[in-house]
Amino acid sequence: HVLSAYSDNAAVLEAVDANRIRAWAPLESDAQRWGMRDAGAVHIVAKVETHNHPTLISPFAGAATGAGGEIRDEGAVGLGSRPKCGLAGYAVSDLRIPGFEQPWEAATANVGFPAHVASALDIMLEAPLGAAAFANEFGRPAIMGFFRTYLQRVPTGMPPPQGAHVDEPDLDCELRGFHKPIMIAGGMGSVRAEHVLKTPFAPGARLIVLGGPSMLIGLGGGAASSVASGTQAQELDFASVQRGNPEMERRCQMVLDACTALGAANPIAFVHDVGAGGLSNALTELVHDSGLGADIEIRDVPCADAALSPMEIWCNESQERYVLAVTPEQLSIFEKIARRERCPFAVVGSAVAELRLRVTDRLMGGHVIDLPMDVLFGKPPKMTRDADSLLVPRVVFDASLSRYQPTATSLTDRVHDAVTRVLRLPSVASKSFLITIGDRSVTGLVARDPMVGPWQ
Repeated sequence: HVLSAYSDNAAVLEAVDANRIRAWAPLESDAQRWGMRDAGAVHIVAKVETHNHPTLISPFAGAATGAGGEIRDEGAVGLGSRPKCGLAGYAVSDLRIPGFEQPWEAATANVGFPAHVASALDIMLEAPLGAAAFANEFGRPAIMGFFRTYLQRVPTGMPPPQGAHVDEPDLDCELRGFHKPIMIAGGMGSVRAEHVLKTPFAPGARLIVLGGPSMLIGLGGGAASSVASGTQAQELDFASVQRGNPEMERRCQMVLDACTALGAANPIAFVHDVGAGGLSNALTELVHDSGLGADIEIRDVPCADAALSPMEIWCNESQERYVLAVTPEQLSIFEKIARRERCPFAVVGSAVAELRLRVTDRLMGGHVIDLPMDVLFGKPPKMTRDADSLLVPRVVFDASLSRYQPTATSLTDRVHDAVTRVLRLPSVASKSFLITIGDRSVTGLVARDPMVGPWQ
């Protein structure tokens, strides 16, 4: 059964025999002695998301922060959960490896890229390293993934004449492919049954920013990902890419793990990861989900750059941050855990009953923001979309293969060449270069390594 979907940072699935999990922990009768005890029901967290635009602009950093953002989404489920394993997938246009061009790439050889975005080959040389480096340094095994390439001239007009090639100039065609790449980050984790669902917290709860400091990076990332690639200014494209810090994210996760290990005494009343839109999105959603407003002091937000304006502090998408609500009675417990894990945090404000967001600036004076919550979360205007089914004409496949290999003199030669082409297609060829760059067994919880088995 699905316990939670489309209402949190990741979905929660009911585990089979969820009560089998046992914990190695101090005994209640004698804290000096350890033993196995029931941990309560534990369920499955699952998440998949894309990080396409940043990967197109800066492949290493884009893929790294894509993996990091997905890990944070898993950790921020319910009242805190634990990421366990991950996946990464890539879909790009033809690679066009210099000196190793393939026959199927000839029909689209004249197709270019905007000057300030990465080519398909650059993406596949750098992006997998970025995602793998983040997962390796964070300490999460990468055990799944995929890799596809596709760029093709596809007929769009009248059906082509018998024997026509899609690269003939008189044929009405369009280009289809992954010029804007797909970078998929996903994974699975676990969450205790008592922490699966977020519950509203009361006014007076302290609002906390946990993790790294604000920096002038990742401005407008959420907006940049929604426009056509290469259509906006180059400096805006690069400004939208974040920078990863897996060590900081691991410290944050250790804080969440320590809090959830307390079971019913978990000091976290609400947790949300900081992603697109930065604190402007995360803090407002945190209080909105409990039907509250907030009073926030912008200068209490940790910053690595003292020159940041209030807008830049409020909207930057610096990675490895969470926002939490903690009751005043349990704040000291949370502070002790965060300090023990050497994880930076700051209390930046409080939740209030009045449905209003007030952000003050004690350095410059006055209010940076003073808005009713319904202005931020009012119903958006309804959008209308017209969709028509397009009947795409098909080029009849030549089973003799002579159309595709006119220089081959015999069927045997044509079949041999066709098999060679298929085995060189990235969708079919070995993915070992993507598998071996990632740690597949860290945590000791992986039952079977992807490089083990009869088909490897």
